[in-house]
Amino acid sequence: MDRLRTQAGWMALAFCGLLALAGCGNGSDDSVSAPTESHSGPASATTGAHEQSGSTALVSGLPDFSRLVKKVSPAVVNISAMPPQTDNGNADTESGLGDRDDAFSDWLRRFFGDRSDGQDRQMPQLPNGSEHVSLGSGFIISPNGYILTNRHVTTGAGQIVVKLNDRRQLVAQVVGADPDSDVAVLKVKAEHLPTVKIGNPDRLDVGAWVVAIGSPFGFETSVTAGIVSAKGRSLANDQYVPFLQTDVAINPGNSGGPLFNLAGEVVGINSQIYSQTGGYQGVSFAIPIDIAMRVAKQLRDTGHVTRGWLGVQIQNVDRELAESFDLKRPEGALVTQVLKDSPAAQADINIGDVILAFNGQSVDSASDLPPLVASIVPGETAELTILRRGKTRTETIKIAALPARFQNGGGRDGSNPEQAPEQPAYGLSLESLDTKQRGTLGLDRGGVRVTEVTPGPGAEAGLQAGDVILSVGSTDVEDRQAVLDALRAADGPVALLVWRDGVRLYLPMQTHEPDRGDPPKQGG
Repeated sequence: MDRLRTQAGWMALAFCGLLALAGCGNGSDDSVSAPTESHSGPASATTGAHEQSGSTALVSGLPDFSRLVKKVSPAVVNISAMPPQTDNGNADTESGLGDRDDAFSDWLRRFFGDRSDGQDRQMPQLPNGSEHVSLGSGFIISPNGYILTNRHVTTGAGQIVVKLNDRRQLVAQVVGADPDSDVAVLKVKAEHLPTVKIGNPDRLDVGAWVVAIGSPFGFETSVTAGIVSAKGRSLANDQYVPFLQTDVAINPGNSGGPLFNLAGEVVGINSQIYSQTGGYQGVSFAIPIDIAMRVAKQLRDTGHVTRGWLGVQIQNVDRELAESFDLKRPEGALVTQVLKDSPAAQADINIGDVILAFNGQSVDSASDLPPLVASIVPGETAELTILRRGKTRTETIKIAALPARFQNGGGRDGSNPEQAPEQPAYGLSLESLDTKQRGTLGLDRGGVRVTEVTPGPGAEAGLQAGDVILSVGSTDVEDRQAVLDALRAADGPVALLVWRDGVRLYLPMQTHEPDRGDPPKQGG
């Protein structure tokens, strides 16, 4: 203990020394005030080091979050729940996981990981012997008891209890939950509750300070701070949410809690972390509050969420695809399929179009498009800027409602040719499809199957055995010879439209074959 105290003393002295070097330890008791806006300009104060060098400091000092926390924390809540009932109808309330494999253990593992490592660690619980397990956080958005949190905090739980900052505990009902955005709305019976102020994530700059308040591991009203690391992050299985990425410490129990800017406004809902250990590792993600509030309004009004739908499959444009489509840089969403009876099918949207903008907002990558389309009310029109065969054009489309979940069917039929060319051109063994094979794969016409891939341009492009080549550049292909002719006619990289496991995608392929006996190209 003495050693720890000694180490702590040295650390405190070292920290004070750092503050003094930063201009924060001049013998004054005054603390550094936080800026009133999250997008405020450079601080006016300068450090001694900067003064000596003659340069102007762009950043100075550290913000004091105490006033912010005091003001906003009354509207932040802890969310706990009774465990789900077991097969015998009783609620299992053991706090340790051990080696048990029942529903309650699985339920807890979703939030706290697998704790069957022999260590004596207890799940966080509410005081006074309550059987409610602390699962996450939330915040009050209306004085009459509406609360915003993550869907995964409450999914599969039994009775949900919300603990307010004044230590009141209220039973909550789930008004609605949306799996695509991971947003849930709860309601408690209360009036005149403190509420948060909603901010604008669009005005939040990368590098701006942000503050999280929540209940990590059940420790209520815990405050952590950091900066916005990036905006518009796309995560797997979350195509409708352009996440805010921060370095704020987020751990199990923070989920559903608010992310504040320095003006005390909520700009996001802390939702996910990127971790190989199950704990915080410096990368956290929050749902932008404007998206969450749109979802919450629909859940409150109708109990479900309706999103706009365009009806295309898309992919990113990489450097080689950009070159093949005469783009100056990789940008846009490349259309690989237009779904039948969709708004895109009814309009003039074609496979191979590159969507560059949607309603005046730039589409820099494929992940930018789904949130933009989803935000449109079904029945309204949208204006698309597309690139087709090197020319830019504008299309106006009436957006429809996203239909019920659908899956792209089809798959490889596993057939292989009895013979393959001894020296396949471009490293590709190819065979044409007959009418029955096209029907099995759900293709209307054309298509050439890749039966074998050996070292060469095809393998470098990422082609796999079982892929079906539908077009080479803008040329549809019906047989093996058509593929080879189109490849040999190409001057430089060319985009191949490929059908793979029910999904269409473009692959950029270099067409040079230095070791083959193909006719030489001028300048090659």
